[in-house]
Amino acid sequence: MSELARIGVAIEAGLLEKFDELIARHGYDNRSEAFRDMVRDRLVREAAEAPDQPVVGTITLVYNHHHRQLNEKLTGLQHEVHHAIISTLHVHLDHDACLEVLVVRGRARDVRAIADRLIATKGVRHGQLSLTAAAAAHE
Repeated sequence: MSELARIGVAIEAGLLEKFDELIARHGYDNRSEAFRDMVRDRLVREAAEAPDQPVVGTITLVYNHHHRQLNEKLTGLQHEVHHAIISTLHVHLDHDACLEVLVVRGRARDVRAIADRLIATKGVRHGQLSLTAAAAAHE
Protein backbone atom coordinates (compact mmCIF):
# COMPACT_ATOMS: atom_id res chain seq x y z
CA MET A 1 0.00 0.00 0.00
CA SER A 2 1.18 3.52 -0.76
CA GLU A 3 2.17 5.97 1.92
CA LEU A 4 -0.80 8.07 2.98
CA ALA A 5 -0.68 11.86 2.96
CA ARG A 6 -3.05 13.94 5.03
CA ILE A 7 -4.79 17.00 3.62
CA GLY A 8 -7.27 19.50 4.98
CA VAL A 9 -10.40 20.42 3.08
CA ALA A 10 -12.65 23.39 3.79
CA ILE A 11 -16.27 22.66 2.89
CA GLU A 12 -19.60 24.36 3.57
CA ALA A 13 -21.57 22.74 6.41
CA GLY A 14 -24.58 22.00 4.20
CA LEU A 15 -22.45 20.36 1.53
CA LEU A 16 -20.64 18.28 4.15
CA GLU A 17 -24.00 17.12 5.54
CA LYS A 18 -25.09 16.00 2.05
CA PHE A 19 -21.73 14.28 1.54
CA ASP A 20 -22.14 12.41 4.83
CA GLU A 21 -25.64 11.30 3.79
CA LEU A 22 -24.29 10.14 0.42
CA ILE A 23 -21.45 8.10 1.89
CA ALA A 24 -23.78 6.57 4.47
CA ARG A 25 -26.16 5.45 1.69
CA HIS A 26 -23.25 3.86 -0.15
CA GLY A 27 -21.89 2.12 2.95
CA TYR A 28 -18.56 3.87 3.39
CA ASP A 29 -16.95 3.52 6.80
CA ASN A 30 -15.41 6.98 6.65
CA ARG A 31 -15.08 10.17 4.64
CA SER A 32 -11.50 9.44 3.61
CA GLU A 33 -12.35 6.28 1.66
CA ALA A 34 -15.31 7.98 -0.02
CA PHE A 35 -13.12 10.94 -0.96
CA ARG A 36 -10.39 8.63 -2.36
CA ASP A 37 -12.98 6.77 -4.46
CA MET A 38 -14.36 10.04 -5.84
CA VAL A 39 -10.87 11.19 -6.83
CA ARG A 40 -10.06 7.81 -8.44
CA ASP A 41 -13.34 7.86 -10.34
CA ARG A 42 -12.68 11.33 -11.75
CA LEU A 43 -9.12 10.43 -12.76
CA VAL A 44 -10.26 7.24 -14.51
CA ARG A 45 -13.10 9.04 -16.33
CA GLU A 46 -10.71 11.77 -17.48
CA ALA A 47 -8.19 9.20 -18.73
CA ALA A 48 -10.92 7.30 -20.62
CA GLU A 49 -11.84 10.48 -22.50
CA ALA A 50 -8.52 10.56 -24.37
CA PRO A 51 -9.15 9.11 -27.87
CA ASP A 52 -6.09 6.84 -27.88
CA GLN A 53 -6.43 5.70 -24.27
CA PRO A 54 -6.73 1.92 -23.89
CA VAL A 55 -10.10 1.26 -22.30
CA VAL A 56 -12.30 -1.59 -21.18
CA GLY A 57 -16.00 -1.35 -20.68
CA THR A 58 -19.49 -2.50 -21.44
CA ILE A 59 -22.05 -1.71 -24.09
CA THR A 60 -25.57 -2.42 -22.87
CA LEU A 61 -28.42 -2.76 -25.36
CA VAL A 62 -32.15 -3.30 -24.82
CA TYR A 63 -34.18 -4.18 -27.88
CA ASN A 64 -37.25 -5.95 -29.21
CA HIS A 65 -36.05 -9.16 -30.79
CA HIS A 66 -39.14 -9.26 -33.03
CA HIS A 67 -37.96 -6.15 -34.87
CA ARG A 68 -37.31 -7.16 -38.46
CA GLN A 69 -33.76 -8.49 -38.97
CA LEU A 70 -32.45 -6.72 -35.87
CA ASN A 71 -30.75 -9.82 -34.44
CA GLU A 72 -28.95 -10.36 -37.75
CA LYS A 73 -27.86 -6.71 -37.94
CA LEU A 74 -26.51 -6.67 -34.38
CA THR A 75 -24.72 -9.98 -34.85
CA GLY A 76 -23.24 -8.80 -38.15
CA LEU A 77 -21.94 -5.58 -36.58
CA GLN A 78 -20.43 -7.55 -33.71
CA HIS A 79 -18.65 -9.90 -36.09
CA GLU A 80 -17.15 -6.90 -37.92
CA VAL A 81 -15.51 -5.78 -34.65
CA HIS A 82 -14.95 -9.17 -33.03
CA HIS A 83 -11.38 -8.18 -32.09
CA ALA A 84 -12.76 -5.60 -29.64
CA ILE A 85 -15.40 -7.82 -28.03
CA ILE A 86 -14.19 -9.90 -25.09
CA SER A 87 -17.53 -11.44 -24.15
CA THR A 88 -21.27 -11.07 -24.57
CA LEU A 89 -24.27 -11.82 -22.41
CA HIS A 90 -27.77 -12.19 -23.82
CA VAL A 91 -30.80 -12.15 -21.50
CA HIS A 92 -34.46 -12.62 -22.46
CA LEU A 93 -36.28 -10.03 -20.35
CA ASP A 94 -39.76 -11.02 -21.46
CA HIS A 95 -41.57 -12.29 -24.55
CA ASP A 96 -40.39 -9.35 -26.65
CA ALA A 97 -37.44 -7.63 -24.98
CA CYS A 98 -33.81 -8.70 -24.85
CA LEU A 99 -30.87 -7.28 -22.93
CA GLU A 100 -27.43 -7.68 -24.42
CA VAL A 101 -24.21 -6.72 -22.66
CA LEU A 102 -20.94 -6.67 -24.56
CA VAL A 103 -17.63 -6.49 -22.72
CA VAL A 104 -15.25 -4.54 -24.94
CA ARG A 105 -11.68 -3.29 -25.06
CA GLY A 106 -9.59 -1.14 -27.35
CA ARG A 107 -8.75 2.50 -27.93
CA ALA A 108 -11.40 4.83 -26.54
CA ARG A 109 -12.27 6.30 -29.95
CA ASP A 110 -12.75 2.84 -31.47
CA VAL A 111 -14.86 1.52 -28.61
CA ARG A 112 -17.03 4.64 -28.69
CA ALA A 113 -17.53 4.20 -32.46
CA ILE A 114 -18.58 0.57 -31.94
CA ALA A 115 -21.06 1.58 -29.23
CA ASP A 116 -22.46 4.38 -31.39
CA ARG A 117 -23.08 2.00 -34.30
CA LEU A 118 -24.78 -0.62 -32.13
CA ILE A 119 -26.90 1.85 -30.16
CA ALA A 120 -28.00 3.68 -33.33
CA THR A 121 -29.19 0.47 -34.98
CA LYS A 122 -32.88 0.76 -35.82
CA GLY A 123 -34.87 -1.23 -33.26
CA VAL A 124 -32.53 -0.75 -30.31
CA ARG A 125 -34.72 0.85 -27.64
CA HIS A 126 -31.94 1.88 -25.29
CA GLY A 127 -28.17 1.64 -25.21
CA GLN A 128 -25.41 2.78 -22.93
CA LEU A 129 -21.63 2.72 -22.95
CA SER A 130 -19.64 2.51 -19.73
CA LEU A 131 -15.85 2.88 -19.95
CA THR A 132 -12.89 2.77 -17.66
CA ALA A 133 -9.23 3.32 -18.47
CA ALA A 134 -7.59 -0.09 -18.91
CA ALA A 135 -4.70 1.00 -16.68
CA ALA A 136 -7.13 1.51 -13.79
CA ALA A 137 -7.58 -2.25 -13.58
CA HIS A 138 -3.93 -2.54 -12.52
CA GLU A 139 -3.80 0.31 -9.98
